[in-house]
Amino acid sequence: MALPVYATPLERAWAWAYRVICALIFVFLIAPILIIIPLSFNAEPYFTFTREMLTFDPAGYSLRWYDNLLTFGMTAPDVARDGGWWADMWANATWVQAAKNSLIIGFFSTILATVLGTVAALGLARPEMPYRKAIMAVLISPMIVPIIITATGLFFFYSNPCALFTGVGSEPVCGRLAGTYLGVVLAHATLGIPFVIITVTATLMGFDRSLLRASASLGAGPATTFFKVQLPLITPGVVSGALFAFVTSFDEVVVVLFIGSHEQQTIPRAMWNGIREQISPSILAVATILVVVSIALLTVVEVLRRRSERMRGLSPS
Repeated sequence: MALPVYATPLERAWAWAYRVICALIFVFLIAPILIIIPLSFNAEPYFTFTREMLTFDPAGYSLRWYDNLLTFGMTAPDVARDGGWWADMWANATWVQAAKNSLIIGFFSTILATVLGTVAALGLARPEMPYRKAIMAVLISPMIVPIIITATGLFFFYSNPCALFTGVGSEPVCGRLAGTYLGVVLAHATLGIPFVIITVTATLMGFDRSLLRASASLGAGPATTFFKVQLPLITPGVVSGALFAFVTSFDEVVVVLFIGSHEQQTIPRAMWNGIREQISPSILAVATILVVVSIALLTVVEVLRRRSERMRGLSPS
């Protein structure tokens, strides 16, 4: 925003200093993320900039690590890339399997976290709700408690859930959740629910509750009022919460190490294993793809936010 013509020299100096400070903070936050993008195109198996890269020599850049994401783990990666090659890639490539697991687990955990978190936020936003602060503190505790403690508790609980209540020791009575897709989905939903609650609750704080009374006065029931009046207006908050829940599931590695088995290996766990076993720039290629996906998701959320403002008669800021 431009300064007014009557601004003093001190105010103008502070305005420029403020912009410089904001730019430095932005660089401090974004530089570790941006530096991995050019490194992912390194033609050599190094995590540093080579002389060819620094001199912008085309020979120093390559897509080999992105191609490695498709070929690593295949039974016949060097044959002609026909239908059989793509079928082999889809069935056996290590990174492709990890991506499929991440998408499957992230999708279902996001659905579960969004539904439960939205329902909880609707209750917490009501003024007559007793002990709202205490309940809120309990519900958002998974994002406050250190993740290693949460993962340990989930591991012991999901290994034999009935043992905590019946005293049964070795033989699980209710079924073992650890090492199953259901267990990982439930664990990731546990971590994602607090983000949904916070974002939806913040959206409901600015919601005009007179619209609910008007809907009821016109004969609409609670379900009709929610789906026709309330939900369309709080959709940006719900979508934002779902986005945070999905990103939380997509980036989580500690819980997967405790709960998941080899069949539930996700992208973060594959990256963790890659760092431990063999350091490969393929990890940088995966990280670059994740950055692009995150930017795309944030763009979608911003588009939905502006659409919601237009629906309510507000000009997008």
